[in-house]
Amino acid sequence: MTKVLVLYYSSYGHIEQMADAVAEGARSAGAEVDVLRVPETAPAEVVAAAHFKTDTAHAVIEGPQVLKEYDAIIVGTPTRFGRMSSQVAAFFDTAGGVWARGELNGKVGGAFTSTATQHGGQETTLFSIITNL
Repeated sequence: MTKVLVLYYSSYGHIEQMADAVAEGARSAGAEVDVLRVPETAPAEVVAAAHFKTDTAHAVIEGPQVLKEYDAIIVGTPTRFGRMSSQVAAFFDTAGGVWARGELNGKVGGAFTSTATQHGGQETTLFSIITNL
């Protein structure tokens, strides 16, 4: 059975909802799916002041070594200034070892994003994710 990871970051829950929908779609096609989130990197006082959604059913990914366990990795992030969130970028910055060892070769990659506006940089955000994949 194909093993899919839906990996995401969500400040307010919108991307989390999309991650759940992506996971449901993959499951309906017969895949085994895990949904994990990247660690929060914003300071706790910023998270509290901005009212980030901190209650979630999804665990934080244990580290980049987990990526090698999957056949496909689908990444979701809100758009931040036309690119992926710093939380997702920080996670990918830790994945150099698994990449250098070739442990990500042959995996299928996908990406999804959302913004608050019609022309909020969705296209460039997707490219910033795909570059890492």
